[in-house]
Amino acid sequence: MATTTSAGGNRWAIAFAGVIVMICLGTVYSWSIFTRPLIATQHWSNTTTTWAFALAIFFLGVGAVIGGRWQDRAGPRVVTITGAVLWGLGNLLAGLGTTSMGYWWIYLTYGVIGGLGLGMGYITPVATVTKWFPDKRGLASGMVVMGFGLGAFFYNQIVPKIGSFALAAKHAGAYITAKDAATKAATAFDPTQFPITADDTAAVMSIFIWSGIIFAIIGGICATFLKNPPPGYTVGGAVATAAQGGYSYTPTQTLRAPQFYLLWLMLFLNVTAGILIISNAVPIYSDLTGAAAAVAAPIYGFLAVFNGLGRFFWGAVSDRIGRNMAYVLIFGIQVVVFFFLGSLHSLAAVGIAFAIVLLCYGGGFGTMPSFNADYFGTKFLGQNYGMILTAWGFAGIVGPIIAAKVKDATGSFTNALVPVAVMLLIAAILPFLTKKPAPPVGAG
Repeated sequence: MATTTSAGGNRWAIAFAGVIVMICLGTVYSWSIFTRPLIATQHWSNTTTTWAFALAIFFLGVGAVIGGRWQDRAGPRVVTITGAVLWGLGNLLAGLGTTSMGYWWIYLTYGVIGGLGLGMGYITPVATVTKWFPDKRGLASGMVVMGFGLGAFFYNQIVPKIGSFALAAKHAGAYITAKDAATKAATAFDPTQFPITADDTAAVMSIFIWSGIIFAIIGGICATFLKNPPPGYTVGGAVATAAQGGYSYTPTQTLRAPQFYLLWLMLFLNVTAGILIISNAVPIYSDLTGAAAAVAAPIYGFLAVFNGLGRFFWGAVSDRIGRNMAYVLIFGIQVVVFFFLGSLHSLAAVGIAFAIVLLCYGGGFGTMPSFNADYFGTKFLGQNYGMILTAWGFAGIVGPIIAAKVKDATGSFTNALVPVAVMLLIAAILPFLTKKPAPPVGAG
């Protein structure tokens, strides 16, 4: 007999708890507010600095596989708590040791430890909430991952307004401007000419420390509310949308299906494009418009809301027009934006372009959990979707590092934009090639 929410718990409360966890984790997308302060205070290159973010996203993919497999066996609560604590610990340790130990320390703490926590904490709310909403898969998964996109929105409204950090960011802006000018003029750059102080360094590191403590506490508490629905759970009016009338692929069967690799590639290409912008959003905004970081950071902080809204919007849209057509539009819209982004220079025009990219970037994540559930079922959703999220991990290295290397080599990020547009144009073909798989031979 079908089970309703009254027997299993308040699904909206569970979804809300998942959203709060995601907000704590999604602050990783605020990385670009740290880029210039770290370059200036630690005397790193763009590439060196960006590797910390890239590693965090790569190990997010690894953590998603671990967390997905673990939560399918142990349930979502313990896995999500572990993820939130590891993400907080990674930030805390980064703040405590980076200045004395160097870039390898922030790679290990923020990148590896924090990244694993991100993956474990991300996969479990997505898988759990999707199971609670068999009637609204796209909307529900889009809602919970919306929280991840909103993390940067809230974080960027708070951190740049902290006085000591704002002063450090101002000093870093002068440092970077002079360094870029020296690079373009092929002249020597003397970092000792700029007012980067020990107080600036301490201000940046204290943000990591306090952020880590807050993420672990708030994320860990909200994670305790997560649980799977009871066996046989459904809701009135739900339409069976599981793979092939209810058959659920095991992870082994999923890996044998060509459709898995097409979904993986679609997510990889969409993330590569979007995360190239996200990882260096404030510097790119400054490059295109000439605005100081103090102006660009809050603008991007506001625009980050579109990353969250896109997850909810496209997830709901995909329930109506289908997952394949949603991805065609997500790719196609971005093709136009990336082709023209390098020629835009006003604050408003660049802001609109960023908003569209973020909307589509988030949309890829809002649509993919339901795509996965439609094709491979929900019984092993944690493991199966965790494997697909490794695409996010690899793209988290490719996109940001391409952007950073182009910047270090040419002094500008804009030379990376048109090649990304071409990549997305080719990617728009993939949804037309992706069809729902038939159950394996002999499946009951």
